[in-house]
Amino acid sequence: MPTLTPANQLTLLRMLLIPAFVILVIYGYLGSALLVFLIAGLTDLLDGLIARLTGQKTTLGAWLDPMADKLLLVTTFVVLTLPLESLANRLPVWLTVLIISRDIGIVATVAIVNLAVGRRTFRPSMLGKIATATYIATGIVTMYFNYLGRRSVVVDAFIYASLVITIVSGLHYIAHARRLVGQD
Repeated sequence: MPTLTPANQLTLLRMLLIPAFVILVIYGYLGSALLVFLIAGLTDLLDGLIARLTGQKTTLGAWLDPMADKLLLVTTFVVLTLPLESLANRLPVWLTVLIISRDIGIVATVAIVNLAVGRRTFRPSMLGKIATATYIATGIVTMYFNYLGRRSVVVDAFIYASLVITIVSGLHYIAHARRLVGQD
């Protein structure tokens, strides 16, 4: 089976859209940035669906998809935290730091468990998928109200939803790692 399947091509497209998104936000083209972010989010939905429906799941895709998600979301949260005049709604630094710390913690935990007790599989959990969906929704809502140029409490609600799912999913990954370590 070819490694560069249609699903993997969509994942690569998502990664290629990241610099365009950043440039558009920084230069204040918020409508175009929102469109690019929506397209990137759509590729996230479609790549996994296409891989499952066509039976073309690949090892490359298993690594590339979560990496593309992390790059897109971390970049989005960092850019929407910047003190740019064009942003009526900025994400708080504490949330961006918390989300990045959670991701670093997950990667470090996987590495440590694999080095300490041998290869273990960490499949994406439902809470992890909910976290990703919440982060994407937070990005979309924040970008939408920035595009409108209006401060909104809806953005605040998504900020706190992101906070809750970050804490809950982070604790879930820690509990999962403890169970895997306890198997030996």
